Amino acid sequence: MIEHARAAGVTRILNPGIDLESSRRAVALAESYPELYAAVGFHPHDAAAMGAAQLNELRELAKHPKVKAIGEIGLDYYRDLSPRDIQRRVFRQQLELAGELGLPVVIHSREAHDDVMAMLSEWAAERNGGRRGVLHSFSSDRAGMQKAISIGFAIGISGPITFPKADELRAVAQEAPLAHLLIETDAPYLAPMPDRGRRNEPAHVRRVAEKIAEVRGLPLSDVAAQTSANAAALFDWS
Repeated sequence: MIEHARAAGVTRILNPGIDLESSRRAVALAESYPELYAAVGFHPHDAAAMGAAQLNELRELAKHPKVKAIGEIGLDYYRDLSPRDIQRRVFRQQLELAGELGLPVVIHSREAHDDVMAMLSEWAAERNGGRRGVLHSFSSDRAGMQKAISIGFAIGISGPITFPKADELRAVAQEAPLAHLLIETDAPYLAPMPDRGRRNEPAHVRRVAEKIAEVRGLPLSDVAAQTSANAAALFDWS
């Protein structure tokens, strides 16, 4: 998959953890490939598995030089695989960890936009500058996009922008300032057309960039250059 990504022109990949074991693996992989970086965190599905010991190990993992964010963290009220009060507590603890270490966050939000934005707004207000993070695989509307940008967050656009009924997401990608957009895959999920329903992989991020270029009426090279610069600034890689 990394060779496919290189062939497609992908020069940097952020690989997030969803629990302690996957965070360890993300760091180990990042040590093996120069273009691969890691984020570490507990996904809301796995929030109930994070106690004090796991948070402490996450803190130590996050000090690795190739760890560039805390994530994938957030809230998921669609599947509710962890109780909502635990999701919110674990989300808050990981936001505090990111603030402590000066790292940005990769945010998962599904059917929980109001609570996510309330918690992010409070967290952002407590920080004196610094890098905020990205709303991963953004699924809200233009009003939600404007609110996220107003508190310093980037908008992550992934494969669904290519889906036939994703008109609102295409409007978000068209109207958001290009300096606030990131492109991503959510691999192995959300493969763009025409591979929808199949395994996604990082090389497919190029199709996301192509669709953004199409809806904005820009050359692909402009979108690639700006979103690459956005990611470099957010995740502090050269």
